[in-house]
Amino acid sequence: MPDNDLTGLKIDKSPAGSYVSRRRRPFYLLIVVILAVVIGFLYLNGVFSPAVQVEAVNVIKIYPSQGFTTLNASGYVVARRKAAVASKVTGLLVSLDVEEGSRVKAGQIIARLENEDAKAFRDQAQANLTAVRYNLEQAQAELADASLLYNRFRELLVKGYISRADFDLSEARYKKASASVNAAEAQVKASMAGLRNSEVSLDYTFIRSPFDAVVLTKNADIGDIVTPLGAAANAKAAVVTIADLNSLQVEADVSESNLGKVKSGQPCEIQLDALPDARFRGTVHTVVPTADRTKASVLVKINFIDKDSRILPEMSAKVAFLSRDAKSDEQNPRTAINPDAIVTRNGQKKVFLIKNNLAHETLIKTGIRIGEMVEVTSGVSAGDSAIIKPADHIKNGSRIKVTEK
Repeated sequence: MPDNDLTGLKIDKSPAGSYVSRRRRPFYLLIVVILAVVIGFLYLNGVFSPAVQVEAVNVIKIYPSQGFTTLNASGYVVARRKAAVASKVTGLLVSLDVEEGSRVKAGQIIARLENEDAKAFRDQAQANLTAVRYNLEQAQAELADASLLYNRFRELLVKGYISRADFDLSEARYKKASASVNAAEAQVKASMAGLRNSEVSLDYTFIRSPFDAVVLTKNADIGDIVTPLGAAANAKAAVVTIADLNSLQVEADVSESNLGKVKSGQPCEIQLDALPDARFRGTVHTVVPTADRTKASVLVKINFIDKDSRILPEMSAKVAFLSRDAKSDEQNPRTAINPDAIVTRNGQKKVFLIKNNLAHETLIKTGIRIGEMVEVTSGVSAGDSAIIKPADHIKNGSRIKVTEK
Protein backbone atom coordinates (compact mmCIF):
# COMPACT_ATOMS: atom_id res chain seq x y z
CA MET A 1 0.00 0.00 0.00
CA PRO A 2 1.59 3.32 -1.04
CA ASP A 3 2.39 5.91 1.54
CA ASN A 4 -0.02 8.90 1.82
CA ASP A 5 1.39 11.97 0.17
CA LEU A 6 0.70 14.85 2.56
CA THR A 7 1.98 17.33 0.06
CA GLY A 8 -1.14 16.70 -2.01
CA LEU A 9 -3.46 18.24 0.57
CA LYS A 10 -4.77 21.75 -0.26
CA ILE A 11 -7.08 24.32 1.41
CA ASP A 12 -10.32 24.96 -0.50
CA LYS A 13 -10.56 28.71 -1.17
CA SER A 14 -13.78 28.57 -3.17
CA PRO A 15 -16.45 31.42 -2.51
CA ALA A 16 -19.00 28.99 -1.00
CA GLY A 17 -18.68 30.54 2.54
CA SER A 18 -19.17 34.04 1.23
CA TYR A 19 -22.31 32.87 -0.56
CA VAL A 20 -23.91 31.62 2.67
CA SER A 21 -23.11 34.91 4.44
CA ARG A 22 -24.72 36.89 1.62
CA ARG A 23 -27.91 34.82 1.94
CA ARG A 24 -28.30 35.75 5.68
CA ARG A 25 -27.91 39.52 5.26
CA PRO A 26 -31.60 40.20 4.31
CA PHE A 27 -32.73 38.27 7.43
CA TYR A 28 -30.55 40.39 9.70
CA LEU A 29 -31.72 43.54 7.97
CA LEU A 30 -35.38 42.54 8.52
CA ILE A 31 -34.76 42.04 12.24
CA VAL A 32 -33.15 45.49 12.49
CA VAL A 33 -36.11 47.11 10.70
CA ILE A 34 -38.65 45.39 12.99
CA LEU A 35 -36.74 46.47 16.08
CA ALA A 36 -36.59 50.03 14.78
CA VAL A 37 -40.35 50.05 14.15
CA VAL A 38 -41.11 48.68 17.63
CA ILE A 39 -38.78 51.13 19.34
CA GLY A 40 -40.28 53.98 17.35
CA PHE A 41 -43.82 52.92 18.24
CA LEU A 42 -42.96 52.69 21.94
CA TYR A 43 -41.23 56.04 21.80
CA LEU A 44 -44.18 57.71 20.13
CA ASN A 45 -46.46 56.28 22.81
CA GLY A 46 -44.32 57.66 25.60
CA VAL A 47 -42.81 54.42 26.85
CA PHE A 48 -39.32 55.83 26.79
CA SER A 49 -40.38 59.39 27.59
CA PRO A 50 -40.27 60.60 31.23
CA ALA A 51 -43.48 60.30 33.31
CA VAL A 52 -45.58 63.49 33.40
CA GLN A 53 -46.23 64.92 36.86
CA VAL A 54 -50.04 65.27 37.39
CA GLU A 55 -52.54 65.85 40.16
CA ALA A 56 -55.47 63.49 40.62
CA VAL A 57 -59.09 63.88 41.67
CA ASN A 58 -61.58 61.17 42.54
CA VAL A 59 -64.99 60.56 41.01
CA ILE A 60 -67.47 60.66 43.89
CA LYS A 61 -71.13 60.19 44.74
CA ILE A 62 -72.85 63.48 45.52
CA TYR A 63 -76.39 64.47 46.46
CA PRO A 64 -78.11 67.22 44.45
CA SER A 65 -79.15 68.92 47.69
CA GLN A 66 -75.56 70.08 48.10
CA GLY A 67 -76.32 72.59 45.37
CA PHE A 68 -78.84 74.44 47.56
CA THR A 69 -77.32 73.88 51.00
CA THR A 70 -77.00 77.12 52.94
CA LEU A 71 -75.23 75.83 56.05
CA ASN A 72 -73.66 72.68 57.48
CA ALA A 73 -73.45 71.72 61.14
CA SER A 74 -72.61 68.65 63.22
CA GLY A 75 -74.24 67.14 66.25
CA TYR A 76 -75.63 63.97 67.79
CA VAL A 77 -78.84 61.94 67.70
CA VAL A 78 -80.79 62.20 70.96
CA ALA A 79 -84.19 61.03 72.17
CA ARG A 80 -86.64 63.77 73.07
CA ARG A 81 -88.39 61.32 75.44
CA LYS A 82 -85.86 59.52 77.61
CA ALA A 83 -86.06 58.35 81.21
CA ALA A 84 -83.94 56.72 83.88
CA VAL A 85 -86.57 54.45 85.41
CA ALA A 86 -86.21 54.04 89.17
CA SER A 87 -88.26 52.99 92.20
CA LYS A 88 -90.07 55.34 94.60
CA VAL A 89 -89.19 53.12 97.55
CA THR A 90 -86.07 51.38 98.79
CA GLY A 91 -85.96 47.63 98.42
CA LEU A 92 -84.19 44.52 97.19
CA LEU A 93 -84.48 43.88 93.45
CA VAL A 94 -85.88 40.36 93.02
CA SER A 95 -87.06 40.41 89.40
CA LEU A 96 -85.84 42.12 86.22
CA ASP A 97 -87.79 41.21 83.08
CA VAL A 98 -85.95 43.26 80.41
CA GLU A 99 -82.49 43.73 78.93
CA GLU A 100 -80.77 46.07 76.50
CA GLY A 101 -82.82 46.34 73.32
CA SER A 102 -86.10 45.13 74.86
CA ARG A 103 -89.20 46.99 73.69
CA VAL A 104 -91.65 47.92 76.43
CA LYS A 105 -95.16 49.36 76.49
CA ALA A 106 -96.50 52.12 78.72
CA GLY A 107 -97.42 50.62 82.11
CA GLN A 108 -95.55 47.36 81.50
CA ILE A 109 -93.80 45.93 84.57
CA ILE A 110 -90.03 46.16 84.07
CA ALA A 111 -88.83 44.98 87.48
CA ARG A 112 -90.07 44.08 90.95
CA LEU A 113 -88.76 44.72 94.46
CA GLU A 114 -89.17 42.46 97.46
CA ASN A 115 -92.72 43.23 98.70
CA GLU A 116 -93.79 40.67 101.30
CA ASP A 117 -94.14 43.39 103.97
CA ALA A 118 -96.19 45.57 101.62
CA LYS A 119 -98.50 42.64 100.89
CA ALA A 120 -98.94 42.06 104.63
CA PHE A 121 -99.90 45.72 105.19
CA ARG A 122 -102.35 45.48 102.32
CA ASP A 123 -103.97 42.36 103.77
CA GLN A 124 -104.19 43.99 107.19
CA ALA A 125 -105.86 47.07 105.73
CA GLN A 126 -108.31 44.84 103.85
CA ALA A 127 -109.20 43.02 107.09
CA ASN A 128 -109.66 46.30 108.96
CA LEU A 129 -112.03 47.54 106.28
CA THR A 130 -114.08 44.36 106.55
CA ALA A 131 -114.33 44.74 110.34
CA VAL A 132 -115.48 48.36 110.27
CA ARG A 133 -118.06 47.53 107.64
CA TYR A 134 -119.54 44.95 110.02
CA ASN A 135 -119.52 47.59 112.76
CA LEU A 136 -121.38 49.92 110.43
CA GLU A 137 -124.03 47.29 109.75
CA GLN A 138 -124.47 46.73 113.51
CA ALA A 139 -124.76 50.47 114.16
CA GLN A 140 -127.29 50.82 111.36
CA ALA A 141 -129.39 47.99 112.89
CA GLU A 142 -129.31 49.63 116.30
CA LEU A 143 -130.28 52.95 114.73
CA ALA A 144 -133.28 51.34 113.00
CA ASP A 145 -134.48 49.81 116.30
CA ALA A 146 -133.98 53.07 118.24
CA SER A 147 -135.76 55.01 115.50
CA LEU A 148 -138.86 52.78 115.72
CA LEU A 149 -138.98 53.07 119.53
CA TYR A 150 -138.47 56.80 119.43
CA ASN A 151 -141.30 57.34 116.92
CA ARG A 152 -143.64 55.05 118.95
CA PHE A 153 -142.90 56.80 122.25
CA ARG A 154 -143.44 60.19 120.66
CA GLU A 155 -146.99 59.18 119.66
CA LEU A 156 -147.67 57.70 123.10
CA LEU A 157 -146.40 60.83 124.79
CA VAL A 158 -148.89 62.96 122.84
CA LYS A 159 -151.76 60.67 123.94
CA GLY A 160 -150.50 60.71 127.53
CA TYR A 161 -149.86 56.98 127.78
CA ILE A 162 -146.19 57.30 128.86
CA SER A 163 -144.24 59.64 131.00
CA ARG A 164 -141.89 62.32 129.76
CA ALA A 165 -138.93 60.47 131.28
CA ASP A 166 -139.57 57.34 129.20
CA PHE A 167 -139.75 59.44 126.04
CA ASP A 168 -136.48 61.20 126.89
CA LEU A 169 -134.75 57.84 127.28
CA SER A 170 -135.93 56.69 123.81
CA GLU A 171 -134.82 59.96 122.27
CA ALA A 172 -131.37 59.68 123.83
CA ARG A 173 -131.02 56.14 122.57
CA TYR A 174 -132.00 57.22 119.07
CA LYS A 175 -129.44 60.03 119.02
CA LYS A 176 -126.73 57.69 120.35
CA ALA A 177 -127.48 55.11 117.65
CA SER A 178 -127.43 57.82 114.97
CA ALA A 179 -124.01 59.02 116.19
CA SER A 180 -122.71 55.44 116.18
CA VAL A 181 -123.74 55.07 112.54
CA ASN A 182 -121.92 58.29 111.62
CA ALA A 183 -118.82 57.11 113.46
CA ALA A 184 -118.92 53.72 111.73
CA GLU A 185 -119.28 55.36 108.34
CA ALA A 186 -116.23 57.53 109.09
CA GLN A 187 -114.27 54.46 110.13
CA VAL A 188 -115.19 52.77 106.85
CA LYS A 189 -113.90 55.77 104.89
CA ALA A 190 -110.70 55.81 106.94
CA SER A 191 -110.18 52.10 106.41
CA MET A 192 -110.78 52.46 102.67
CA ALA A 193 -108.16 55.22 102.57
CA GLY A 194 -105.77 53.00 104.50
CA LEU A 195 -106.37 50.18 102.04
CA ARG A 196 -105.68 52.46 99.09
CA ASN A 197 -102.49 53.64 100.79
CA SER A 198 -101.30 50.07 101.31
CA GLU A 199 -102.14 49.19 97.70
CA VAL A 200 -100.17 52.18 96.46
CA SER A 201 -97.22 51.18 98.63
CA LEU A 202 -97.44 47.67 97.21
CA ASP A 203 -97.61 49.04 93.67
CA TYR A 204 -94.44 51.07 94.32
CA THR A 205 -92.56 47.77 94.49
CA PHE A 206 -93.43 47.19 90.81
CA ILE A 207 -91.30 49.32 88.46
CA ARG A 208 -93.25 50.15 85.30
CA SER A 209 -92.42 51.80 81.98
CA PRO A 210 -93.79 55.35 81.81
CA PHE A 211 -94.20 55.23 78.00
CA ASP A 212 -93.61 53.04 74.95
CA ALA A 213 -89.86 52.77 74.60
CA VAL A 214 -86.73 50.67 74.04
CA VAL A 215 -84.34 49.77 76.85
CA LEU A 216 -80.98 51.43 76.25
CA THR A 217 -79.02 50.38 79.34
CA LYS A 218 -79.54 48.05 82.30
CA ASN A 219 -78.16 49.69 85.43
CA ALA A 220 -79.04 47.13 88.13
CA ASP A 221 -79.16 43.38 88.58
CA ILE A 222 -81.18 41.01 90.72
CA GLY A 223 -79.95 41.21 94.31
CA ASP A 224 -79.06 44.92 94.19
CA ILE A 225 -80.57 47.34 96.68
CA VAL A 226 -82.60 49.94 94.79
CA THR A 227 -83.24 53.32 96.37
CA PRO A 228 -84.77 56.53 94.98
CA LEU A 229 -81.74 58.67 95.80
CA GLY A 230 -78.96 56.15 95.34
CA ALA A 231 -77.06 57.66 98.26
CA ALA A 232 -76.43 54.43 100.13
CA ALA A 233 -73.25 52.49 99.50
CA ASN A 234 -73.61 50.03 96.60
CA ALA A 235 -77.24 51.09 96.08
CA LYS A 236 -78.69 51.62 92.60
CA ALA A 237 -80.92 54.56 91.73
CA ALA A 238 -82.03 53.83 88.16
CA VAL A 239 -82.84 50.25 87.20
CA VAL A 240 -82.90 50.83 83.43
CA THR A 241 -82.62 53.73 81.01
CA ILE A 242 -85.24 53.83 78.27
CA ALA A 243 -85.91 56.03 75.25
CA ASP A 244 -88.75 56.50 72.82
CA LEU A 245 -87.09 55.85 69.45
CA ASN A 246 -90.00 57.55 67.69
CA SER A 247 -88.91 60.80 69.29
CA LEU A 248 -85.34 60.78 67.96
CA GLN A 249 -83.94 64.10 66.76
CA VAL A 250 -80.56 65.66 66.07
CA GLU A 251 -79.09 68.33 68.31
CA ALA A 252 -76.58 70.41 66.34
CA ASP A 253 -74.45 73.38 67.32
CA VAL A 254 -74.76 76.36 64.97
CA SER A 255 -72.31 79.23 65.17
CA GLU A 256 -73.80 82.51 66.38
CA SER A 257 -72.62 84.22 63.20
CA ASN A 258 -74.65 81.78 61.06
CA LEU A 259 -77.79 81.79 63.16
CA GLY A 260 -79.57 84.01 60.62
CA LYS A 261 -79.45 81.12 58.12
CA VAL A 262 -81.57 78.86 60.35
CA LYS A 263 -85.28 79.13 61.08
CA SER A 264 -88.01 76.90 62.52
CA GLY A 265 -89.53 74.53 59.96
CA GLN A 266 -86.55 74.81 57.59
CA PRO A 267 -85.91 71.64 55.51
CA CYS A 268 -82.73 69.73 56.29
CA GLU A 269 -80.79 66.68 55.17
CA ILE A 270 -79.19 64.46 57.81
CA GLN A 271 -76.20 62.18 57.32
CA LEU A 272 -75.09 59.74 60.01
CA ASP A 273 -71.46 58.67 60.28
CA ALA A 274 -72.65 55.13 60.97
CA LEU A 275 -74.70 55.11 57.72
CA PRO A 276 -72.56 57.11 55.25
CA ASP A 277 -74.48 55.94 52.16
CA ALA A 278 -77.86 57.12 53.45
CA ARG A 279 -79.47 60.57 53.71
CA PHE A 280 -82.50 61.31 55.86
CA ARG A 281 -84.95 64.16 55.43
CA GLY A 282 -85.45 66.42 58.40
CA THR A 283 -86.88 69.73 59.51
CA VAL A 284 -85.83 72.28 62.11
CA HIS A 285 -87.91 71.67 65.24
CA THR A 286 -86.70 74.57 67.33
CA VAL A 287 -83.83 76.95 67.91
CA VAL A 288 -83.03 76.91 71.63
CA PRO A 289 -83.28 80.55 72.81
CA THR A 290 -79.93 80.68 74.55
CA ALA A 291 -76.29 80.60 73.49
CA ASP A 292 -73.32 78.63 74.76
CA ARG A 293 -70.73 81.27 75.60
CA THR A 294 -67.90 78.72 75.72
CA LYS A 295 -68.50 77.64 72.09
CA ALA A 296 -70.18 80.80 70.76
CA SER A 297 -72.92 78.60 69.35
CA VAL A 298 -76.65 78.01 69.63
CA LEU A 299 -78.30 74.60 69.93
CA VAL A 300 -80.69 73.70 67.10
CA LYS A 301 -82.98 70.65 67.27
CA ILE A 302 -83.87 68.86 64.02
CA ASN A 303 -86.66 66.27 63.72
CA PHE A 304 -86.40 63.22 61.46
CA ILE A 305 -89.05 62.97 58.75
CA ASP A 306 -87.82 59.57 57.60
CA LYS A 307 -87.90 56.87 60.30
CA ASP A 308 -85.34 54.08 60.23
CA SER A 309 -84.70 51.33 62.77
CA ARG A 310 -80.94 51.72 62.17
CA ILE A 311 -80.95 55.20 63.72
CA LEU A 312 -79.85 54.98 67.36
CA PRO A 313 -79.36 57.53 70.15
CA GLU A 314 -75.91 59.14 70.52
CA MET A 315 -74.93 58.55 66.87
CA SER A 316 -72.88 61.39 65.44
CA ALA A 317 -74.61 63.29 62.66
CA LYS A 318 -74.05 66.01 60.08
CA VAL A 319 -76.90 68.33 59.17
CA ALA A 320 -77.25 70.29 55.90
CA PHE A 321 -79.70 73.19 56.18
CA LEU A 322 -81.41 73.62 52.80
CA SER A 323 -82.84 76.70 51.14
CA ARG A 324 -85.78 74.62 49.84
CA ASP A 325 -87.24 71.12 49.99
CA ALA A 326 -85.45 68.48 47.94
CA LYS A 327 -87.55 67.09 45.09
CA SER A 328 -88.11 63.35 44.77
CA ASP A 329 -85.49 63.03 42.00
CA GLU A 330 -82.98 64.97 44.10
CA GLN A 331 -82.95 62.53 46.98
CA ASN A 332 -80.73 59.94 45.27
CA PRO A 333 -76.95 60.28 44.91
CA ARG A 334 -75.35 61.05 41.56
CA THR A 335 -71.88 60.49 40.14
CA ALA A 336 -69.89 63.71 39.92
CA ILE A 337 -66.39 64.99 39.24
CA ASN A 338 -64.41 68.18 39.54
CA PRO A 339 -65.03 70.19 36.33
CA ASP A 340 -61.28 70.88 36.03
CA ALA A 341 -60.80 67.21 35.14
CA ILE A 342 -63.00 67.51 32.04
CA VAL A 343 -61.48 68.48 28.68
CA THR A 344 -63.10 69.01 25.30
CA ARG A 345 -61.26 67.48 22.35
CA ASN A 346 -62.69 67.12 18.86
CA GLY A 347 -66.00 68.40 20.17
CA GLN A 348 -66.27 65.62 22.77
CA LYS A 349 -66.01 65.79 26.55
CA LYS A 350 -63.37 63.51 27.98
CA VAL A 351 -61.43 62.74 31.13
CA PHE A 352 -58.09 61.00 31.56
CA LEU A 353 -58.47 58.19 34.07
CA ILE A 354 -55.39 56.98 35.92
CA LYS A 355 -54.75 53.23 35.68
CA ASN A 356 -51.39 51.58 36.36
CA ASN A 357 -49.61 54.95 36.07
CA LEU A 358 -50.95 55.45 32.56
CA ALA A 359 -53.47 57.99 31.26
CA HIS A 360 -56.59 56.43 29.74
CA GLU A 361 -58.62 58.80 27.61
CA THR A 362 -62.32 58.21 28.39
CA LEU A 363 -65.39 59.70 26.71
CA ILE A 364 -68.04 60.94 29.17
CA LYS A 365 -71.47 62.54 29.25
CA THR A 366 -72.24 65.26 31.76
CA GLY A 367 -75.41 66.42 33.49
CA ILE A 368 -76.27 69.25 35.84
CA ARG A 369 -73.88 71.26 37.95
CA ILE A 370 -74.08 70.39 41.65
CA GLY A 371 -72.33 72.98 43.75
CA GLU A 372 -68.68 72.91 42.74
CA MET A 373 -69.02 69.54 40.99
CA VAL A 374 -70.44 68.39 37.65
CA GLU A 375 -72.67 65.35 37.29
CA VAL A 376 -71.35 62.57 35.02
CA THR A 377 -74.07 60.36 33.56
CA SER A 378 -71.80 57.85 31.77
CA GLY A 379 -68.18 56.92 31.23
CA VAL A 380 -66.89 56.81 34.81
CA SER A 381 -67.83 55.32 38.15
CA ALA A 382 -67.51 56.48 41.72
CA GLY A 383 -64.03 55.71 43.03
CA ASP A 384 -62.25 56.25 39.69
CA SER A 385 -59.23 58.54 39.77
CA ALA A 386 -58.78 61.16 37.04
CA ILE A 387 -56.17 63.75 36.09
CA ILE A 388 -57.13 67.28 37.09
CA LYS A 389 -56.28 70.02 34.57
CA PRO A 390 -54.60 67.62 32.07
CA ALA A 391 -52.03 69.30 29.81
CA ASP A 392 -52.46 69.31 26.04
CA HIS A 393 -49.54 66.95 25.47
CA ILE A 394 -51.13 64.24 27.65
CA LYS A 395 -52.86 61.63 25.52
CA ASN A 396 -54.07 58.10 25.78
CA GLY A 397 -51.29 55.85 27.14
CA SER A 398 -49.05 58.65 28.42
CA ARG A 399 -46.91 57.73 31.37
CA ILE A 400 -47.86 59.76 34.44
CA LYS A 401 -46.87 60.14 38.03
CA VAL A 402 -49.37 61.45 40.56
CA THR A 403 -48.04 64.30 42.67
CA GLU A 404 -48.84 63.98 46.34
CA LYS A 405 -50.65 67.03 47.72
